[in-house]
Amino acid sequence: MQDKTLADMPEGSENPLNAAVTSRDATAVQMASEAIKHKQCKLAFQPVIQANPPHGVAFYEAFIRVLDETGRVIPAREFMPHMENTPIGREVDCVALEMGLRTLARNPDIRMSINMSARSIGYARWSRVMERFLRKDASIGERLILEISESSAMTLPDLVVDFMDRMQPRGVAFALDDFGASNFSFRNFREFLFDAAKIDGQFVRGISTNPDNQALVRALIAVAREFEILVTAESVETREDAEFLIANGVDCLQGFLFGSPSIKSPWKAEKTPKTAS
Repeated sequence: MQDKTLADMPEGSENPLNAAVTSRDATAVQMASEAIKHKQCKLAFQPVIQANPPHGVAFYEAFIRVLDETGRVIPAREFMPHMENTPIGREVDCVALEMGLRTLARNPDIRMSINMSARSIGYARWSRVMERFLRKDASIGERLILEISESSAMTLPDLVVDFMDRMQPRGVAFALDDFGASNFSFRNFREFLFDAAKIDGQFVRGISTNPDNQALVRALIAVAREFEILVTAESVETREDAEFLIANGVDCLQGFLFGSPSIKSPWKAEKTPKTAS
């Protein structure tokens, strides 16, 4: 007897593939929720490199990693889309912020960027975490970069602008993430006063051989320069792409070419003297 195709299934019956995916996602959400409640999380750090000599590390971006009961990472794509705008999603932001600020407090020689969302600003616990660390050590604000995506910033623009006005005098810098990926009006740069912008990786990967993306990235860099905003290109994976970006004026480079996110503190490895082979 031949197997039935999906098209042969009776109307109203559930696609077994969809059912399996839904079940997997539900399991991942449940595991992630429990892990976040118990703070079974770690940060991974990726270096962001200066485009110009001496090509040192400008700062590190921190990424939250949520672990299951065995200590394995639960892929973010399996749970974040389902909890991004939920209280658990806000808890993820709180845990990431607290772990990032604690790392900065313990390592006074580094700068770090941490992702945030507009909705987290109005979340009381997130704000308390921020205030507690800044009151305890004012230097943390001077070494902290908060990254917010274009789409998130535009959901609550007044709230974001007010928060930036309060934090920038305390040294906190703000980076516009995913620059170029959505319809962010250039006039909004006057209101938001970002310190930096990160060009979305979809325009960076393979840019050395893509004339369309070359034109777009040149335009994005020109806009950022008009507003005296530092420019980082993310998802840099080849030397040829890096050379094009440097030649066209980016300030910093981030991507697997320079290092992948690591839960081991990369700044400690950089300070370890190399032994002679």
